[in-house]
Amino acid sequence: MKCHFHSVDFPSKTIAALWLAGALLLAAASVGAGELPALVLNDPNEPPFTTTDGQGFLDLVAGEAFRRAGVRLQLVRLPAERGLVNANAGLEDGDLTRIAGLEASYPNLIRVPEKLADWEFSAFSTQGPRHAGWESLRTRSLGHIRGWKIYEHKLAATPAEITAENAAQLFRLLRLGRIEIALFERWQGLARIEREQLAGVQVLEPPLARREMYIYLHKRHAALVPRIARALRDIKAEGLYDRLYREKVLSLAGTPGR
Repeated sequence: MKCHFHSVDFPSKTIAALWLAGALLLAAASVGAGELPALVLNDPNEPPFTTTDGQGFLDLVAGEAFRRAGVRLQLVRLPAERGLVNANAGLEDGDLTRIAGLEASYPNLIRVPEKLADWEFSAFSTQGPRHAGWESLRTRSLGHIRGWKIYEHKLAATPAEITAENAAQLFRLLRLGRIEIALFERWQGLARIEREQLAGVQVLEPPLARREMYIYLHKRHAALVPRIARALRDIKAEGLYDRLYREKVLSLAGTPGR
């Protein structure tokens, strides 16, 4: 028995359509395999909130919220002021933790309305007194990180004020006696005291301010904002948020200087 095979000529448009369909299927399979699109956010945090191994409190909480929203969180570390400027310009996709209200100065940024964390803005010193208040600081030499808006606004025109590019530089100024007060965040400061064994550096009481911190995204990602907010609410309702906070942050409660 002879078999006869007949060639079929497909129109070029049909071939192109088949090729495109195959490419889309391959792309879908790749995403399904875990290759979520990445969003790059500036990270102004230090341990215990974010760590180099990606196991900090906010690494885990924000990373999980982004995953549930269908994207992958990628963090970069830029100086605080430059991070905001870049995010507003769209060079990065957003900023991980900022106080509410920055939309007024950076109109291209949209705030995810569910808070990510609470920051305790605090004063650190190698001297007394143990009590800190905004007015008492004005008479002392102090430093803070450039781009931390709460300190820039509260202490505008303070005579003896020095700005640092990062926390390492800020605490170096304190150790060298260039400033009497280092203005930072409580938990990140306590982690730095423990990590670098900064004998004599203490956190002053009470905290100067407690503020809710939020994720900001560039406006091109507006569709993701409600999805990330919903994911954060779910993470809190499930108890995961509180459990990670106890494990990653409150474990520092016994650090010397608190």
